[in-house]
Amino acid sequence: MGTAGTEHEGAVGDRRQLINVAYRLLGSLTEAEDAVQEAYARWYALPRGRQEETVSPGAWLTTVTGRVCLDVLGSARVRRERYVGAWLPDPLPAHAERDGYGADPADPADQMVLDESVTMAFLVVLESMSPAERVAFVLHDVFRYPFAEIAGILRRTPAACKQLAASGRRRVRDARTRATPAVQADVVRQVKAAWERKDIAALVDLLDPAAVMTADGGGRAGAVLRPIEGGGRIAPYLVAIADKAPGLELLERSVNGAPGLVARRDGVVVTVAAFDLAEGRVSRIWAVRNPEKLRPWVG
Repeated sequence: MGTAGTEHEGAVGDRRQLINVAYRLLGSLTEAEDAVQEAYARWYALPRGRQEETVSPGAWLTTVTGRVCLDVLGSARVRRERYVGAWLPDPLPAHAERDGYGADPADPADQMVLDESVTMAFLVVLESMSPAERVAFVLHDVFRYPFAEIAGILRRTPAACKQLAASGRRRVRDARTRATPAVQADVVRQVKAAWERKDIAALVDLLDPAAVMTADGGGRAGAVLRPIEGGGRIAPYLVAIADKAPGLELLERSVNGAPGLVARRDGVVVTVAAFDLAEGRVSRIWAVRNPEKLRPWVG
């Protein structure tokens, strides 16, 4: 980030990129928006002369957003230890599936680029990284920022940042999607049909024997506090949910850019479920029920 007399107004157009960076770093739309707003607040607090001297306002904003996210990640682990039950990243709807609502430039959900780097499987693995590792990996491998710029954010040498990104890369290697969207959509469709029929045997056949289901209610909605392990345990649990919630409507929807399911009751979205597959069977289910995380979802 250098200095020369360029127009500072270019900073205004970088919000979408910053929201995309911050969401991947934090896994939370609210926290991502707060981080970006903080970066802009610091930008507009600069003296006019400093703004005009900044060669790339976008690079300046990215650096500040990265540092804000780094601080948030440092405190997030403590906060998530106090979270009721399992914590999962915020699920994202496809823009075209937000029934009855057009895109809203002010809504961070409508600023998101949905690709492999926002699948639930990918984001869950990012949660296992150290804050510095996550920042280095996301900025370099996802957004192609050079290590020289990342070094300025992490206040480490470019060589150290390169090592951090390599460590993160090893962690996500096994988290890459192992099924095509068409295959995943077909399996999710079969899960939906079996669930609606309350067919435990069919669900067991669709689930990997070692499948794991994790639910996030955040203490605001009913959800198991610990992951359920094994297809033979998950299947009857899903049927029990259907028995306890008459009138529950299941819809096939894109969740974080991949085929998933949305449960709606009386027109209100109450659960968003993301899936991961292994050898054609469901290996992971992530069910988000915390209403605070379902705000971007509509009927």
